[in-house]
Amino acid sequence: MSTVDVRRLFSSLTVEQLFGGVLLGGCLLLVLDLVRRLVVGDLAVGTFTTFLWRGIVDGLLIGLAAIGLSMTYSILRFANFSHGDLVTTGAFTGWTVAYLVGGAGVAELGSRLLLRADGRAQPGDLGMHVFAEPLAIGLGLVVAAVSTVLVALLIDRLVYRPMRDTGGIPLLIASVGVALVLRYVIAFIYTSSTRGVTASAPRLEHELIFWTGSLNVHQLTMVAAALVLMVGVHLLLQRTKLGKAMRAMADNKDLALVTGIPTERVVRATWVIGAGLAGVAGYLVVLDRGTITYNLGWFLLLLIFAAVILGGIGSIYGAIAGSLVIGLAINVSLVWIPSDMNEIAAFALMILVLIFRPQGLLGGVQTA
Repeated sequence: MSTVDVRRLFSSLTVEQLFGGVLLGGCLLLVLDLVRRLVVGDLAVGTFTTFLWRGIVDGLLIGLAAIGLSMTYSILRFANFSHGDLVTTGAFTGWTVAYLVGGAGVAELGSRLLLRADGRAQPGDLGMHVFAEPLAIGLGLVVAAVSTVLVALLIDRLVYRPMRDTGGIPLLIASVGVALVLRYVIAFIYTSSTRGVTASAPRLEHELIFWTGSLNVHQLTMVAAALVLMVGVHLLLQRTKLGKAMRAMADNKDLALVTGIPTERVVRATWVIGAGLAGVAGYLVVLDRGTITYNLGWFLLLLIFAAVILGGIGSIYGAIAGSLVIGLAINVSLVWIPSDMNEIAAFALMILVLIFRPQGLLGGVQTA
């Protein structure tokens, strides 16, 4: 290619494309550097695979919450800013029930009911891990989903349903108000202190099966639960009458009304599925991190939105794909940057993808 052709090529590019080209070049350099580090031994293979595993775990957790946000947007036509606080609702209600059941006879009722707001009922004393209290932790998972669904349906009946025909902006503003109310009600009841609620996770050890020699049982539990729920959502959308109605309403609400699809029933199903998954995601995030705070969902909300936008807003599968990309980017970036700055990598990658593909990875694939 001659110099004139190169000049003509660069002059035809927009500023956005040039910026995207710079970002893409930076990503390619990082990939080459990653390969170099692995080859020369600057980065251990075990450390890298641990980052990958951690990225998959984080991606699946974000994906569970992102499915609900994407469904709400595609069917109800608004960006629900209270979705993060539904995640928090599931975390607190689920772990409260886990403490009430698992700590019976070991700790005082008040400490368990308010989830260690007084600093007592130490999780180590109660054996708050999957092997020691499987019934309590399993029951807490179910309650996290059910209680979040009930809260979401109540909010829809009181706030969103009367505003259903006012458009996306009023609903978005209302959702911000709902988010603040939910967050501070939780802080009022449980206090604003951050505390640990799970005991140290047991590990499964096997030198041949696990590349790091052992795996965290809580993470394995999360991955299994997330995969089962995602497959369940896929089957519901593709194989059931309700799923087909949801997809039809997401494609064209007016046409769905004309063809006799019960739209209010579809809306309720959207809240049930979306809020249930959000509640489970919140509960599992606490199982992984070991600590709980009233800002839990708010801190996750930006990553959830990033995943939905990256995957293609309105696409369930796009939300899952975007979440995995976000999770992997956050964790693999630890090779170069400290943990308190690693979310920059996820958002830089999101910008890069959107420059070249504004509709997102799976944009245009209407699945719900």
